[in-house]
Amino acid sequence: MQEERTRAMPHNIIMQERNLLTVSGVEDVDNFDENLVTVITPLGILAVAGENLHINKLSTESGELTVTGDIYQLTYSQDEKSSGGFFSRMFR
Repeated sequence: MQEERTRAMPHNIIMQERNLLTVSGVEDVDNFDENLVTVITPLGILAVAGENLHINKLSTESGELTVTGDIYQLTYSQDEKSSGGFFSRMFR
């Protein structure tokens, strides 16, 4: 099933000058603040660390996310999905 989701929504990362990040294949935003944005992708949880981070674009239909700010680190983890992302908790 994981392989089917990966094919259905391609996952790519494009970073420009360490201050503009575009991620495709985003399933949900788990958490965000000015220092950390955590998103769920078909390949695991992606944590974007930095300063003055802002989500400029989020489309759950196309799975595209754009983050600006001073980006210091991108980290993947294989943790299973939490009990729901930010929007799941917001619309309960």
